[in-house]
Amino acid sequence: MTETVIMPTNRTPRGRSAFIPPMLAVPFVLYNLVVFIFFGANPVNWGAGLFSIPMPSGMPWAVSAGDFILVVGIVCLFIEVLKSTNTGRGSIVEHMLSMALFVVFLVEFLLVGAASSSVFFLLMVMSLIDVVAGFTVSITSAGRDVTMN
Repeated sequence: MTETVIMPTNRTPRGRSAFIPPMLAVPFVLYNLVVFIFFGANPVNWGAGLFSIPMPSGMPWAVSAGDFILVVGIVCLFIEVLKSTNTGRGSIVEHMLSMALFVVFLVEFLLVGAASSSVFFLLMVMSLIDVVAGFTVSITSAGRDVTMN
């Protein structure tokens, strides 16, 4: 019994993933909109309560504006870490944009008074973690793609 194996003559192109800009730009823009439009460029107001949820213990759980934007930032950081596992050509551009966003965070934190809050600082740290994680994951996965004989 003879088997015939047919080898493909051309390679099928890899599926291209859609380009997604840095997700941490969302809390960055949200922070700036809220602090300049609603808080009058006063970062102290981030402790103001947005709403409270009654807990079974009888005590209310108060959620501040700062808490809410940090949760948005954590969700965006999670998406960014998932995006960093992509090894396509566009991932280098996404890493560079994440690095540029971190630089913008840092410059605004150092030079703009409305950004001198712990909420903005923690968003900036999330951006730094995104940059470091993105490059680390890319370098690690690229190292696994190379084999030495």
